Order: sequence, then structure tokens, then C-alpha cells
Amino acid sequence: MDLGLRGKRALVTGATKGIGRAIVDLLAAEGCDIALCARSEDEVESAVREVKTKGVNVSGGAVNVRDADAYKAWLERSVSELGGCDIFIPNVSAGGGMDSEKNWWKCFEVDVLHTVRGCEFLVPHLEKSGHGSIVIISSTNALETFYAPMAYNAMKAALITYSKQLSQFIGRKNIRVNTVSPGPIYFEGGAWEMIKSTNQKMYDATLRAMPNGRFGGPDEIAKVVAFLASPSASVITGSNVVADNGYTKRVQY
Repeated sequence: MDLGLRGKRALVTGATKGIGRAIVDLLAAEGCDIALCARSEDEVESAVREVKTKGVNVSGGAVNVRDADAYKAWLERSVSELGGCDIFIPNVSAGGGMDSEKNWWKCFEVDVLHTVRGCEFLVPHLEKSGHGSIVIISSTNALETFYAPMAYNAMKAALITYSKQLSQFIGRKNIRVNTVSPGPIYFEGGAWEMIKSTNQKMYDATLRAMPNGRFGGPDEIAKVVAFLASPSASVITGSNVVADNGYTKRVQY
């Protein structure tokens, strides 16, 4: 199936590892030009070199999205280098943790504010595209109670509400906004690899909760994101797509 992504221009944050990197690789394979960012300059440079081998234009920047000025500068530079923006995928996240109030501020600034700032800056460019698409990465942690009350869970829930409201607010500009909520995703260097080595009981319990008996992979989430970002999903907006191998147990009407 041709998703109609060739020639589109996509900005992806948190794009050198895990789900973010899988998204970049798939979009590039589909013919998208890419602007990506992450905190590590070495990782960004490596990702840019590797993604360029797919024959698309790629730019990258080492950015801490908590630094509003640096983040805005990257957004401006990326739009200029790509000649516009058709797709925005705010993926970077502060992750879990509940050791102090600092986690709440960090998750708010990284997960929520970076998404809001990116959307507000890019909406005029997405409108010029005529077929703009925003795909926000949330989490199943936002959908059901998950172990303990954590900032990560609450902020991921906030993103779902923001996405839905934004989709209504900018729909007339021909910009679609959707959210993807991955379930537990296993990859080398990821959170679940760490949990497996430090909390085998939690890992095993989570695995048992999967009806098909396995964790998802970043490449599987990337396929969902690429579809939603593409013109092939032209009638889908304001949706939260749960991609979790059946991990959550709620009935979603």
C-alpha cells in the first residue's frame, strides 16, 4: 500500500532511539524528508548519516526541548532546511519516576510543553502544506491505573485531551491531529529491558498480561504512526489509537 508520503516533510523529536528512531526510519523509507532532534549530538549525527542512506534529505539538531529558545531555534531551522512542514511527531518524553516533585515539572516541560510549543509554532507551516498532520505519542499509562500515581501517567493523559481539542480547533486549516498510545514496548536500551534486569517480577507480570504473549516493538508502533501521518488516514482526526497488543483491558467504544 502506497501511503502517499513521498516528498512530505516531517519533524520528529526524540528521534535517535526506540520508537522515535523507528518512526524516522520508516518515514524516510516511505520517501519523507526528515528533520530530527535528540539531546546527544553524537547520536543525532549518527542518525542523520544513517537515515541519509535512504536517499532523502535529512537534518538534525542536538536539542534539550526544555530550553524553549533552543527548541524554537531548531524548529525554525528545520522548517527552513526542509522548505516547509507537512508532518509533526512530538515523541520525546521525560519517562517515568516518582522520587520527587521534580518529576512533575520535568514531565510537564518535556512531555506537555514541548508538544504544545511545537504545535503552536508549526501550525502556520502545516496549514500551508494543505494536508498537515500531527501525531502525538502518548501511552497506555494514561488510560488505566498503572502501578502508582506518576507524573508520566498524568502528563500522557493530558496529551490525549490536548490532541482531541487541538484537532477540533485547527481542523478547518486542513490539519489532522491524532494520538498513538503504545503499550509496553521492548527494545535494546529501552525501559523494559531495564525493568527486565532489575524487576523480573514486574516484567513477567506485564508479559502475562499480553494476550499474544509478547511485547510490541518500535517498528510496529512506527507503522501505526506513519499511517496516521499519511494521506491514507485522511478521515482520521481527533483519535487516540491504542497500540498495545491487548495489554489494556478497558472496552473502548
